[in-house]
Amino acid sequence: MPHPQVAEIQRSRLLAAAVRAVEELGYTQATVAHITRRARVSRRTFYELFSNREECLVAALESIVEGIRGEIAAAGLGGLAWRERVRGGLWVILSFFDREPVLARVCVVQAMRGSQAVLERREQVLAGLAAVVDEGRLEGGRGGECPPLTAEGLVGAAFSLVYARLLRRDGEPLVGLVGDLMGMIVLPYMGPAAARREQSRVAPGLPATAPAAKSAPRSAKAQAQGDPLAGIPMRLTYRTVRVLEVIAGQPGVSNRGVGEQAGVSDQGQISKLLARLQRLGLASNTGEGHTKGEPNAWTLTPTGRRVAQTIQLHTHDHKEAA
Repeated sequence: MPHPQVAEIQRSRLLAAAVRAVEELGYTQATVAHITRRARVSRRTFYELFSNREECLVAALESIVEGIRGEIAAAGLGGLAWRERVRGGLWVILSFFDREPVLARVCVVQAMRGSQAVLERREQVLAGLAAVVDEGRLEGGRGGECPPLTAEGLVGAAFSLVYARLLRRDGEPLVGLVGDLMGMIVLPYMGPAAARREQSRVAPGLPATAPAAKSAPRSAKAQAQGDPLAGIPMRLTYRTVRVLEVIAGQPGVSNRGVGEQAGVSDQGQISKLLARLQRLGLASNTGEGHTKGEPNAWTLTPTGRRVAQTIQLHTHDHKEAA
């Protein structure tokens, strides 16, 4: 297995590549080769991290679901009345889909065409949403007359409407559906008057909270920044990670200093690796070098700093998970 730090980064790259492959080709056509090619990760590494294609695609779907779940948690909906919790959750989900249309299509549209494992995970998510909606039966009045199947039908109907909008790609914001969807959800439990009030509401009705991005998991923020290695023809190895970390932590470090701190004793290997990082635009030699007999002095370029920052974010995530 690769070093845990590198493995975590490669896993994130594979999940992002799986999302791109599914968006471009569809669930049925996205193969391991398509995923590894987009991630620039070897097949061997893929199978060290995932048992098969299905496990990777389910993990990609799960990563989207976890991102949404994190934003719902950050919205602070606990303790609100049922109607406000449902409206707030719906607003968060549709806002996420508006910001991330590719993730929305993979999660809603393409998942319908996925494998049995993907379909089962999708059903679990819908069942969880239905359980929240079903709490409307406790609101009294008409709610007590509704069977549990009502919630399943309402979630299915809402899902179908979002599916159709995403399929059309007409550019209309999904959050514009909140009023009508809430009217549909509230109607069987609280009656026509409450449904009309929900349809006429403009504001999402969320409580005052810090922006969700500040409370989102760090790994989600790292993914949101995009892949800093996109367009750079190289594979991330543990040795490369260590070299980048050394230069980031000690700008102006020499070849020998990089080798000693990165744990690479062969100065020839270090020289070749540093030269390659320089050609790729990740590191820059600001020293005089061999021309005047002075040691090299290595610093990271802006792109190199982005890569190093991403590595630090993933490293922190790994330590927290451990």
